[in-house]
Amino acid sequence: MEIVGTGFLARCLRPLAGRHPDTVALAAGESRTSGASDADFAREAALLRDVTKRCAADGQRLLFFSTAATGLYGRAEGPGSEDVPVIPCTPYGAHKLALEEQLRDSGADHLILRLAHLVGPYGRYHQLVPTLVRQIREGVVTLHRGATRDLIRVGDAITVIDRLLATGARADTVNVASGFAVPVEDIVGHLAGALGLEPRTEYVATGVPYTISTRKLRALVPHVADMGFGPDYYQLVLNHFLAAEHA
Repeated sequence: MEIVGTGFLARCLRPLAGRHPDTVALAAGESRTSGASDADFAREAALLRDVTKRCAADGQRLLFFSTAATGLYGRAEGPGSEDVPVIPCTPYGAHKLALEEQLRDSGADHLILRLAHLVGPYGRYHQLVPTLVRQIREGVVTLHRGATRDLIRVGDAITVIDRLLATGARADTVNVASGFAVPVEDIVGHLAGALGLEPRTEYVATGVPYTISTRKLRALVPHVADMGFGPDYYQLVLNHFLAAEHA
């Protein structure tokens, strides 16, 4: 597999570089769910066009990473599903959905993965868990009241991606998530307890509780049932992140 990109996800995909030779993984582009500009979005759209054209010419499958976060599924009724129309609720969510449509309309062989919140070593400064850890250590955590997040350990996500690609899946969109919505207060509480700290919590707005459907993922990759996903899985994810910080 050819990997386009040098950031967090691209680095985590490196163990798959010797597998799936028919696939190009586009692990580059805008990863900030807030704060990105129209110019940032335009650059990612242009990159996708360039890589799509090359894949079409070479007969390769393009693996594109979209989002299953609040910006896309926050307004969904019931668990966010890949097979029903969605109405994005943030510019980032609208941008990712537009890129999905751009890829589908291109006619190129492809697989679109909508990712939950990946957690792992070397995560980007602006990602959810690194941000929360930083705020906890600074003494004040800013949250959206009632919000939930689906966390998945990046190593587990790579295992899922490897198995999905091995099925030959193409021309499809699949959520890659644990399927369990965790209140952000519980995430902060677990991190703070593990760090032995008692930060002050400030709420800036009411958040959006939502769940990501993993029905299609479990049908395509039955092994997911044995990966330990469940209500307490997020604690393992956070413990692994903190342990890697001190390794």
